[in-house]
Amino acid sequence: MREYVHQQCLDTLDRFMAALNAHDAAAMDKEMHFPHVRLANDLVTVYPQAGSNPMDLFVRLQAADDWKWSEWGRRDLVQFSEVKAHYALSYTRFRSNGSIIGEYDSLYVLSLSEGRWGVLARSSFGP
Repeated sequence: MREYVHQQCLDTLDRFMAALNAHDAAAMDKEMHFPHVRLANDLVTVYPQAGSNPMDLFVRLQAADDWKWSEWGRRDLVQFSEVKAHYALSYTRFRSNGSIIGEYDSLYVLSLSEGRWGVLARSSFGP
């Protein structure tokens, strides 16, 4: 079961990152479950439903650091059940010239709901 859960979650995380890099908030929403919780910058933010993720996310990232894309680093499955998985992971943000903005450690909680795996909560050291 571990390998099955792990692969389902990795596929979800890959689609989530692809949507982020495509600047597609609606596609990101499809890889999330709601209400969705995000802990970052000493703030707890709850997105109550799809479409509540800030639509200016991509503009803000570009304006702040010339962000162009992000990539997963490590993705370690820490704990899991048939319906929930905890990941210790990292991601790197890159500028348009390929230089690194930063590497950030995070904890992600994925859950199986309504027949699909989705990101339910994120706690990140990134902005």
